[in-house]
Amino acid sequence: MGEAKRRQETGSPAPRNRSRKGVVYAGLVIIAVAVLAALYYLTQPSLTGTGDLPDVSEDTPAFPAELDRYGISVGSEDAGVVVREFADYQCPACARFAGASQRLKEEYVESGKVRFVFFDLPLRQHTHAMTAAMAARCAGDQDQYWAMHDRLFEEQSSWDSLSDAGEQFSDYADDLGLNTRRFNRCLESELHREAVEESRQVATRLQVASTPTVLVDNIPLNRPGWEQLSAVVERELNEQ
Repeated sequence: MGEAKRRQETGSPAPRNRSRKGVVYAGLVIIAVAVLAALYYLTQPSLTGTGDLPDVSEDTPAFPAELDRYGISVGSEDAGVVVREFADYQCPACARFAGASQRLKEEYVESGKVRFVFFDLPLRQHTHAMTAAMAARCAGDQDQYWAMHDRLFEEQSSWDSLSDAGEQFSDYADDLGLNTRRFNRCLESELHREAVEESRQVATRLQVASTPTVLVDNIPLNRPGWEQLSAVVERELNEQ
């Protein structure tokens, strides 16, 4: 938040002792403002507290569920809560959130309480983001989408600075026990580019421009991470 700048016009130069008093007074004002700001910050409740979790008004439209077909879903269709993530495999913040989404799958998706939908949103400035998204979908052709998904985020620092990340992705496919010839053919032919582009168009339609963007039903998280994610999920499940 910016502060307004003010300019004062003065007449003839003030006496030296008055100038010194002005400097001292200004210094005391600055110190007082700093102390008040610090007290305000320190006394604010944490955003992860129950009363300060993100929420939306009752008239907020539901997420258009028909768009989920453009993402990759896991979990029961009858789950009480749906968590959706728009992410880029080359985004560092997305890699940090990956642990939370993995834990979500283990603790809520596998039990049938939550369905998780991952939307590809490869950002233009990330050289390998599109290739990584296609690599995950190529692995999905051999029933290893989520294994490749997790591996890409876990090893992000190993491939994001390479001139050509495709060979590294092929090595991951081999580690996962995939048919690498089939995987390489899928990746080199860009078989899933259109599907990734359709996922990106969903983000454009919904005006999602940053990654990771995480929604619990239609509620966007303002601090994506396990603490806030799990708290909002629990609240939504309890309110049903």
